Amino acid sequence: MNILITGVAGFIGSALAKFLLIRGDKVVGVDNLNDYYDVNLKKSRLVDINKYDDFSFEKVDISDSGQLKAVFEENDFDVVVNLAAQAGVRYSIENPSVYIESNLVGFANILECCRKSKISNLVFASSSSVYGANESYPFDEDHEVNHPVSLYAATKKSNELMAHSYSSLYGMSVTGLRFFTVYGPMGRPDMAPFLFTDKILRDEEIQVFNNGEMFRDFTYIDDIVRGVVDVIDRPATANVNWNSKKPQASTSYCAYRILNIGNDKPTKLMDFIRSIEGAAGKKAKISFQPMQPGDVVGTAASIEKLNEINGFEPRTDIKQGVENFVSWFVEYYKL
Repeated sequence: MNILITGVAGFIGSALAKFLLIRGDKVVGVDNLNDYYDVNLKKSRLVDINKYDDFSFEKVDISDSGQLKAVFEENDFDVVVNLAAQAGVRYSIENPSVYIESNLVGFANILECCRKSKISNLVFASSSSVYGANESYPFDEDHEVNHPVSLYAATKKSNELMAHSYSSLYGMSVTGLRFFTVYGPMGRPDMAPFLFTDKILRDEEIQVFNNGEMFRDFTYIDDIVRGVVDVIDRPATANVNWNSKKPQASTSYCAYRILNIGNDKPTKLMDFIRSIEGAAGKKAKISFQPMQPGDVVGTAASIEKLNEINGFEPRTDIKQGVENFVSWFVEYYKL
């Protein structure tokens, strides 16, 4: 298949591209290489996938409709995987306009290019953040998600609504994936696994919010990639049993679906920190802090729907995943 991956220099995008290239697909990757976090890490990811003959890269910002249109006109894509977005919950409180431009305008451009190029299969990144103020665990795709606690979450929920309208109007097959706290080698520097590991290894103090009374469905990158690939290979179809009088949010009368992709085994934040301590061979210096605006106490994914589609089951436990990440971190940063 000929596959477009936006946000290809990102954590998930680069890992997905590598997997697809190894199995024999052709991948065109675009990314704007913004400086939200260390650009050198993004470039390192690109170096790792540039060695494959069937990979080509273009520096493109999806919020620039002209640039994006040119990419679609120059290629004949079978599948589009949109992972490009301005990430980060807390950053959205400080710089909301960036999220509007990238996550809303950019995604609208993706949808328009897919429509005009008659792309039959679009897979896009949503987020577990859409569950917002909901504390009914585990999170199910049919739960109500109308109370986001960050603008980032609101943009991701908006993406789901926009995608549904395009599926309904233009017959596109679309799948939105709600990712749950992805971690692993080459991971994002703005996320807790990276921040904690960095400071613990350097004997610096880590800030732990809500006095540590939090939990997350930490999901290892290899498990995430397998789940995404399975969805690429099995496009969404219309739910023939969909009931408009009792509508499900996760499926529709058109070829549209929303799926959680997580570990299905939430881990207490303090237990996760203990795993890093074990892998690093150092104790954490902890400063407990109150809850931060835009944050949530916990995330926990129900993955029954994804399992029904492709038998998805996470394979990497926290201990092994953290050990892999810390090992990479020490080697990459020469600590």
